[in-house]
Amino acid sequence: MASSLTKDSPSSGEKTFFGHPRGLATLFMTEMWERFSYYGMRALLPLYLIAPGGLDMNAGTATAIYSVYLSLVYLLAMPGGWFGDRVWGPRKTVAIAGGVIMLGHLTLALPSEGTFFAGLGLVAIGSGLLKSNISTMVGHLYDGPEDPRRDGGFTIFYMGINMGAFAAPLVIGTVGENVNWHLGFALAALGMGLGVVQFLIGTRHLNERSLVVPKPLSKDERAATLRKSMIWLGVAAVFYIGTVVTGVYTLNWLLVPITIAGLVIPVMVLTRIKRDKELSASEQSKMTGYIWFFVAAAIFWMIYDQGGSTLSIFAESSAENSVFGWDFPVSWYQSVNPVLIMALAPVFAAFWLALNRRGKEPSTIVKFSSGLVLVGASFFVFLMPLTIAGDGHKAAAMWLVAIYFIQTVAELTLSPVGLSVTTKMAPEKYASQMMGVWFLAVTAGDCTTGLLSLAGVGLNGTGVVALEATLAVAAGIAIFMYRGKVKQLMGEVR
Repeated sequence: MASSLTKDSPSSGEKTFFGHPRGLATLFMTEMWERFSYYGMRALLPLYLIAPGGLDMNAGTATAIYSVYLSLVYLLAMPGGWFGDRVWGPRKTVAIAGGVIMLGHLTLALPSEGTFFAGLGLVAIGSGLLKSNISTMVGHLYDGPEDPRRDGGFTIFYMGINMGAFAAPLVIGTVGENVNWHLGFALAALGMGLGVVQFLIGTRHLNERSLVVPKPLSKDERAATLRKSMIWLGVAAVFYIGTVVTGVYTLNWLLVPITIAGLVIPVMVLTRIKRDKELSASEQSKMTGYIWFFVAAAIFWMIYDQGGSTLSIFAESSAENSVFGWDFPVSWYQSVNPVLIMALAPVFAAFWLALNRRGKEPSTIVKFSSGLVLVGASFFVFLMPLTIAGDGHKAAAMWLVAIYFIQTVAELTLSPVGLSVTTKMAPEKYASQMMGVWFLAVTAGDCTTGLLSLAGVGLNGTGVVALEATLAVAAGIAIFMYRGKVKQLMGEVR
């Protein structure tokens, strides 16, 4: 599969993938199929949870489950990276992760509520294992950070993400909504299965470093880690068995602890890094500045990720899901963002470069604050279809497309900048861990949404939507107003 996308290199005669190492084709296709399975299942998830033919839950519970699931995927990216660094190595970790994800989707395909939640857990675990390690292997293909092909390689790799994300709702969503929910989940398993097969066939093109465990656990560390893991697993098992036996168990016994952990863990991680006495004064200052960006990012993702839950549930009940008289499945809205990303990302890259040549490129702080204001503006726009639906009418599909468009522009303004500023402001001691810290901002945002839903807050109410929009805009303005102080904390980082 990968070889069909390669071409001959004019200089060496060796086959390349658009001028890049052939291993990039293997990783490109693996990531594309993994995203195909992930985004297809994600597009179906909230709709299946509220459907009479699905689990027939209320919108609040469905939003909470969806938010907790997303938060777990990003929360588990940190231990996923740890496994790659200390236990299995990146290549073995990705292979195992793909198998776990496929098993998770197959479990989702079984018509049972118990197996459904087990499947969600398996997909979250597998995605966390894969997320950190596959990007590491892309980096292994190049001769260090200075290799001129490196940035282009990651650009091609991320195109695979969006290709999979675009196609998934159109295929899996259509089958799931119009034919059978569980057949849709089974298609997601098939997609991941193709990705795993393709990965195993193409591993011969990967760099040998992907087989290496960078910092393997010593015998004592392995025993201690296993012992602690078994203790915590035992405590959890005893606790939940106890709630079931006594008859007090409800779904909230599972969801509430996860949402609280998703808020507490980021605070604990940031506090631990900030209090590290080995950090220099400059690194301490940068971490203080980074906390501003982290909190702002959590607010951003809290709103942005509701595109798959709050907006999707609204579309199911209150939108006219048709264009020129042609009806389409609700899950198709989830293809809008990836296709816009593919269309607009090159435009943004060229735009920033053109401004940079003229010495007018906005600073990191200005880009970040603009992203927050824009994502807040998207929810101000959301008030219009909410008002229309409140009057007893169906809102036009283009209202939702407009919201996704604004959120995509906001994402392109904030997300790449967030990744960049994370690497630039990371203390040397925590350089490899800080990308996981950035993912924790997503966890915190999604867990906030989940906790609000569990508390009975109606996230599709005009008052709550207006409050969230105002919070995001206010946070963006606050960062801009205090940009002088934040710049001072950032030191030489711009």
